[in-house]
Amino acid sequence: MLQQARHKNANMPRCAFLLLCFVALASTAGERLVYPLHSKGEDPEAYVVELLQLALRRSGGDYQLEPSLEPMPQSRAQLSLERNDGRVHVMWTMTTREREADLLPIRIPIYKGLISWRVFLVRADQRDLLADVTRREQLEALRMGQRHDWPDTAILRANGLNVVTTPGYESLFRMLDAGRFELFPREVVVAWDEQRRAEADGLHLAVDEHLVLHYPTAFYFFTSRQRPELAAAIQRGLEAAIADGGFERLFQRYHGKTLRRARMDKRQVIELDNPDLPEETPIDREALWYRPLAPK
Repeated sequence: MLQQARHKNANMPRCAFLLLCFVALASTAGERLVYPLHSKGEDPEAYVVELLQLALRRSGGDYQLEPSLEPMPQSRAQLSLERNDGRVHVMWTMTTREREADLLPIRIPIYKGLISWRVFLVRADQRDLLADVTRREQLEALRMGQRHDWPDTAILRANGLNVVTTPGYESLFRMLDAGRFELFPREVVVAWDEQRRAEADGLHLAVDEHLVLHYPTAFYFFTSRQRPELAAAIQRGLEAAIADGGFERLFQRYHGKTLRRARMDKRQVIELDNPDLPEETPIDREALWYRPLAPK
């Protein structure tokens, strides 16, 4: 018994030391920030996550960024931020008047405005479907796929276009392959990666080479209106990354090759109106926007 007691007492300082180390590590881990996971498998928004990590590092704060445990629709992520319930702390999405009223926007366009330029995914056996299209009215007879809670859905419908919706992101690619609609407009910066993933899943899709849709808008980071200090931190970090060129280097690393491949200057541009563009959008701040087409 005496020997056991001595052995127990000898181990107590080591246990205390390990406990202190654990507390020290926990105290330096930073504030936990959860963002809504887009989908399972390969992350189609890896660029945005890395940009947010860059901004948080440059913010002067101490944060630990992590995704939600399961994929989360935009509508549910937005509701979480509106309630400030702690399930989600930051999200990114296209801006609208309603979103800017309900959430706190950081008005620096994540994709430098390229979210405004959309090319089409089509079935591989219909890759020339749009070869002769030059006007918006010619698109009205074709069906376009969108997720039900994407702001693009309202924009496309406001311009007289026929939109088929579904709650699931992955299901849109299967629906296009099955002929449930003819066109899936996608951001120029993600279309080819999405086509590659769809092909790996056994789907037969192609990126149209003829048209590009354009409507003015921006993708922003958003926080709860009850977290102005977090929004300010992200703003500081993004501004610092713009000033030292880190934002541009990251943008070019992810998207430079795709933009060259897109050959935007060779495409027919179809202009659409965006009736839901907030007046506060910083259109006149040239440094924030990528201009894919030279002024004519």
